Amino acid sequence: MILAALAALALPAHAAPPSERVQRGEQVLRAGGCAACHTDPDRPDQFLAGGRALETPFGTFYAPNITPDPRHGIGGWRLEDLDRALRHGLAPDGGAYYPVFPYTTYTRMSDEDLAALKAYLDTVPPVARPNRPHRLPWWLAWRGVARLWQWLYFEPGRHRPDPKHDARWNRGAYLVEALAHCAECHSPRTRLGAVDPRLRYAGTAQGPEGKPTPNITPDRETGIGRWSVADLADYLETGMDPGGDFAGGLMAEVIDQGTSHLPAEDREAIATYILSLSPIRHRVKSPKRSSQDEFD
Repeated sequence: MILAALAALALPAHAAPPSERVQRGEQVLRAGGCAACHTDPDRPDQFLAGGRALETPFGTFYAPNITPDPRHGIGGWRLEDLDRALRHGLAPDGGAYYPVFPYTTYTRMSDEDLAALKAYLDTVPPVARPNRPHRLPWWLAWRGVARLWQWLYFEPGRHRPDPKHDARWNRGAYLVEALAHCAECHSPRTRLGAVDPRLRYAGTAQGPEGKPTPNITPDRETGIGRWSVADLADYLETGMDPGGDFAGGLMAEVIDQGTSHLPAEDREAIATYILSLSPIRHRVKSPKRSSQDEFD
């Protein structure tokens, strides 16, 4: 009794009980797409042990091991280390991460979700899988380039609800803009790798792993403007679109390992927010036709 009372007093007043924090942390991980990127599809038994190759125009990046293995993973990380990585783009030694790691989105994560994610990651079985070095051109091998990129394009900051919208819209805005990083994959990038603000969410011919990603703005001709909130929420659960086709590639993994695990109300919130975006007329060309996107 006395020990239980002392343990309760040691928790922050706003903190959920440990079991609830772990459950919430798993939802944060699923919403953030961490499982899909940090699990090698060739070794699904090594959950979050890294090794997945991410092909980009700037080289091939390999996702790191984020299990609690003390040598190859993040078993020695404190909450402060995870905070610096996710919300400031910095490794525990102070080195800057490349923006292929979407800390540009995770920076908006709440304190509560960050703590919950750490609680969940601490429960994942450790895997002693070494990290693979990235395969990059010589001019990117120096981490100072990533620090320069952050100085040019990265602005840390928390997500703030918009009082002009209701709770479901704001929940969707948080999930999309702070966790799911949809714009990071569904937007073209400039020559220096920043998301093109003119075409945010409008799709790109050079998405993750060098494959096209569709326009997800509600443009009726080139985007998903003909979809309903229910259509998009169902797609995020089952992978089937209104036409009866199923998601493939990395999006199928994002759904299978990510959004399908979320509560139904979170999928509905995501759909509500995305379909409220400004429509952008932008048809993504097939890579066979061109390696560049076009304005329709």
